[in-house]
Amino acid sequence: QVQLVESGGGLVQPGGSLRLSCVVSGSIFGNYAMGWYRQAPGKQRELVARISGSGSTNYAGSVEGRFTISRDNAKKTGYLQMNSLKPEDTAVYYCHLLNNWGQGTQVTVSS
Repeated sequence: QVQLVESGGGLVQPGGSLRLSCVVSGSIFGNYAMGWYRQAPGKQRELVARISGSGSTNYAGSVEGRFTISRDNAKKTGYLQMNSLKPEDTAVYYCHLLNNWGQGTQVTVSS
């Protein structure tokens, strides 16, 4: 059974930074792509960033240049470094791996 647990969310001022982590338990990780998604109130869940098993990355246009996705296969952990945060980044952030979702972590960007 695979479980994903996110952490690192919180309240931050515009222009600030946060680093999200996603720890994966179970027998899979390194060979599979991992994604970070977010869902704001009243909106559909959207892909923020994705990293393949080999480390190739892609980003939503709205976060390109501000967010960085990475992974540590030895620790079975994925990361999302978020810089220059904006109020429109406010959402619940979820990690995703092979049809499995974490419980989400709230990110609120507000002054």
